[in-house]
Amino acid sequence: MDKLLEVREFDSIIGNIEYKDDNNFKYLDKKIFDSLLTFIYEFAGDEENADALEFMRIGYKRNVGDVVSIKNYVGLIQMKNGFQVQILPKIDFGGEEDKGNTQTKKVFLKMLRSMKNFPSKVFNDASLKVDKMNLYEIFINMYIQEVRQLVKHGIKSDYVQQEGNLNYYKGKLVISQHVRINLAHKERFYVTYDEFHSNRAENRLVKATLEKLQKLTTSAENSKEIRQLLTSFELLDSSTNYEKDFSQVVINRNTKDYEMLMKWSKVFLMNKSFTTFSGSTTSRSLLFPMETVYESYVAQQMKRVFCPTGWDVSTQDRGHYLFVEPKKQFFLRPDIVIRRGGRTIILDTKWKSLINNERKNYGISQGDMYQMYAYSKKYETPEIWLLYPVNEEMRNHAPISFYSGDDTYVRLHFVDVANIENSLKELKDKIEGVAYERKI
Repeated sequence: MDKLLEVREFDSIIGNIEYKDDNNFKYLDKKIFDSLLTFIYEFAGDEENADALEFMRIGYKRNVGDVVSIKNYVGLIQMKNGFQVQILPKIDFGGEEDKGNTQTKKVFLKMLRSMKNFPSKVFNDASLKVDKMNLYEIFINMYIQEVRQLVKHGIKSDYVQQEGNLNYYKGKLVISQHVRINLAHKERFYVTYDEFHSNRAENRLVKATLEKLQKLTTSAENSKEIRQLLTSFELLDSSTNYEKDFSQVVINRNTKDYEMLMKWSKVFLMNKSFTTFSGSTTSRSLLFPMETVYESYVAQQMKRVFCPTGWDVSTQDRGHYLFVEPKKQFFLRPDIVIRRGGRTIILDTKWKSLINNERKNYGISQGDMYQMYAYSKKYETPEIWLLYPVNEEMRNHAPISFYSGDDTYVRLHFVDVANIENSLKELKDKIEGVAYERKI
């Protein structure tokens, strides 16, 4: 894990050494570049989801050769040879230089922490040297902090079923085993019994995860903390049958401290990811769909900005269907619905960089506009907002809006994810300052 290429969304990666110093490309040694091509081809999604070629597209450029372009997914890829490609989101900082992508990583981690499945409760990025760690090391550190919190609260014990050939009778006799083993040993009993101790599935999985991360980490800080934590698990077994142990995990009021740990143990132990991609076990990916990350982050921050002034903020609203006969079909699910008084407003997030070209509709998808129109009619509201991330080209652009002619208004707002609170306050001021006139 000592070799890393750091790229951003929409960067192009090549393996042609003649263009090594070309600022339009990110260069990889030809052998490693070929491994990346193999990685892309071997990863496939299911019938409902796009495969890896949807986010890492292989094209061909004259004189340059094969070109890999990346979009929509960010995170870390580790190939069979151990080489890693770290993909960061493309975030605009208003012309300010982001040396070493330090600010990008900090903003990206804030965005990730808005997701339900992300271990954000105890993570403190102030204590982390983000500029010196790649994403995988940062995720390892997050897991370590979750385990530290568990140890602080106390590793949970439970009645765990045991079986063995004992010199005394205890629990329940396993007749078949007893007869087979103890035919010549009348003094023994093959029994099953419950014993209260901490050698339960959750703890075995945590120990196995720590042991695996100890081998993977290249961070001296992470390695030291893992060694310290393993002393708390030294009397416990390490999981050897992951699937069996995961099947025994039950999250309830007493095991709440394990909920996030078990999700991340599955990521680390079974090479799971936040995507539908699956490939060879010798390759590893930890990838996040930026559309989902962006939507989650905006929704979380909108609740903080809008709710204190009386707005009700609903995410992934499922109250309407596109068709209702012969049965309800094709449900509509706008990203965010806000309501106050008798006013309803639909807001949809789109992780896409628009362009300053009115003739090309600024790069807005026609399908997205059809979708917004459907929202307007089904929710019986004229107020629709599309929320795009700000970029250098559109940062100071004049307001953009569209009117359908039959009481549907679609307005655009550019969200500054690096300064999201102020950006959403500006959106709230716009919404509260708009007076819609019915034109029909």
